[in-house]
Amino acid sequence: MKNSARLGLLGLTIALGACSVLEGDKIDYKSAAKGSTLEVPPDLKTLSRDSRYNVPGGVVSANALQASQAAQPSGPQTALSALGDVRVERNGDQRWLVVNRPADKLWDPVREFWLENGFTLALDQANIGIMETDWAENRAKIPQDIIRSTLGKVLDSLYSTGERDKFRTRLERNAQGGTEIYVSHRGMQEVFNSATKESTVWQPRAADPELETEFLRRLMVKLGASQEQAKAVAALPAARAPSARTAQVDGVPVVQIDEGFDRAWRRVGLALDRTGFTVEDRDRSQGLYFVRYVAPKGDKKEPGFLGKLLSFGSSEKAVPPLKYRIVVRSQGEATTVSVLNAAGAPESSANAESIVRVLAEDLK
Repeated sequence: MKNSARLGLLGLTIALGACSVLEGDKIDYKSAAKGSTLEVPPDLKTLSRDSRYNVPGGVVSANALQASQAAQPSGPQTALSALGDVRVERNGDQRWLVVNRPADKLWDPVREFWLENGFTLALDQANIGIMETDWAENRAKIPQDIIRSTLGKVLDSLYSTGERDKFRTRLERNAQGGTEIYVSHRGMQEVFNSATKESTVWQPRAADPELETEFLRRLMVKLGASQEQAKAVAALPAARAPSARTAQVDGVPVVQIDEGFDRAWRRVGLALDRTGFTVEDRDRSQGLYFVRYVAPKGDKKEPGFLGKLLSFGSSEKAVPPLKYRIVVRSQGEATTVSVLNAAGAPESSANAESIVRVLAEDLK
């Protein structure tokens, strides 16, 4: 099919598929690539192992879980509901699961969960407690029009929503011996790059808290909750999160958050996941996230989605990532988030300002 015809079909399917992703619980993901993604930074494969996040694996039977317990609010900013040994907490539009099981008993069930939902895993790093799916398309958003219904799967591959999604899952041990599970979403959308609509580019789109909540709900079912219990918990209204704003402190760019350390730590971790930072390690006792950051390439246009996959590993020189530390410091109900360089010194560069701005935007 000619390029112009394909683009016309793309525009049609995007327009027809613009309904809510969760309407009627319509989710049917199909990975955009088989096997490991080509977009995983190659230096991730050489991360040093850290026994604090070592998860050897293991399967837990869902039959061992108990029935649900009544919802228990835990404060004005964080809502809490328990289902057996699984409970969900929320802060603003952010939700996460707390499971009274060690991380090594949850890794395999969580991994199976994403595979069962049509994804392949691009990142599967038990030693740092992070797994990430490959880019995938929600085929349920493509309408069943008369052409598609008639031709069936013969030409199904020609239809596209013009959107791709990936999800990062982070497992973090808590002081009680249980595990906190965070699910974050990243999205891309294909748009025309000129008024003539002759070609397209892929660009980021905003994280979708509704999708994050939906997959947390499904994960609760995987871990033993009933469909009815999980839906009731996921339907809890979101509370307003404390404000976050950028500032300058002694010449260093920072994010200021009006809440204590525990909630701020969780929010910053989710913001790092949502915005695509590579988190190499974390030390909650010191309030540190160790991250890699790739500076923007200026106004260079991004290639098409397939082009990005095919061009990875080509002779084009990649921009090397820089290592930083994101530090979370709190005094009572006031928290400051700032950037340190690899040596642990305060960073006031343009990169630090960009990192702070990105985090603050997600935390608002």
